[in-house]
Amino acid sequence: MMRDPYEVLGVAKTAGEAEIKSAYRRLAKRFHPDQSKDPRAKERFAEVNNAYEIVGDAKKRGAYDRGEIDAEGKPRAPQFEGFDGFGRRSGARAGGPDVHNFSFDFGGGAFSSGRGGGFDADVLSELFGGRGARSRAAQRGEDVVASVTVPLAMAVGGGSVRVALPTGKTLDVAVPAGVEDGKSIRLRGQGRPGTRNGPPGDAIVTVHYAPHPLFKVEGRDLKFDLPITLYEAVLGANVRAPTLGGEVEVSIAPGASSGRVLRLRGKGLPATADQPQGDLLATLRIAMPPGADADLTRLMKRWRDDKPYDPRAGMIG
Repeated sequence: MMRDPYEVLGVAKTAGEAEIKSAYRRLAKRFHPDQSKDPRAKERFAEVNNAYEIVGDAKKRGAYDRGEIDAEGKPRAPQFEGFDGFGRRSGARAGGPDVHNFSFDFGGGAFSSGRGGGFDADVLSELFGGRGARSRAAQRGEDVVASVTVPLAMAVGGGSVRVALPTGKTLDVAVPAGVEDGKSIRLRGQGRPGTRNGPPGDAIVTVHYAPHPLFKVEGRDLKFDLPITLYEAVLGANVRAPTLGGEVEVSIAPGASSGRVLRLRGKGLPATADQPQGDLLATLRIAMPPGADADLTRLMKRWRDDKPYDPRAGMIG
């Protein structure tokens, strides 16, 4: 036996239309089978829908309040003294007409005698994004995701790269100049097909930088180690250094230490909407000559004995 619809929705019999609709929305969302983990969610959802079918409709609510229909929406046949509810005299043999096959109209709204199961399609559509009653409408296809790794030079200057999508399609994708690592490119209409003539989804391709043999990316800056000779460090020199746009000349001051960083302005990655043009940071690394050199060995021994110094002073103790 169905429970009283007011009790199911948790509202008083004097509740207004807005209060009833609000209670229904809350309970429908709570017990929707696609949302709830309650093992009785399907049963409770049907009960809530049936209750709202009765008291959410002004005419049916009135009929229920007057006792003309029951909690399932079934008509209550009028009773007369000496007759049962089927038009038979009390105690007559079974076999007369069954009230469950009748339909009644209580002033403009026909009610089927079968159990209700209707629901408010507009409300459910708002709650669940068009699922349920409106699932027959055209639906947009799902988006798909993919990733692609591009050379650093392409990230700077732009280009085209071939991408395999989860749908089985292979596309040539244009990579814009200056694209950031981890940024996505949206390809309209390249996702899963829609249903019932709905539009297809999109393909979202995330771009990653391939490791570079020389340069390390930090934000929009590029960093790399620039090897120099011992005599270039001592005497100073102008040396050639690589950049993504070709070689440039770098000036090294006399007495340069290994680990000193030289900044080449504007030689990093291009500017973006929220980041300025990057720089190229060259860290000097003194490279010793290959093999043993007797002259250098004698010179270093003399320096050690005549001009000692401690570059680690203050680091220990």
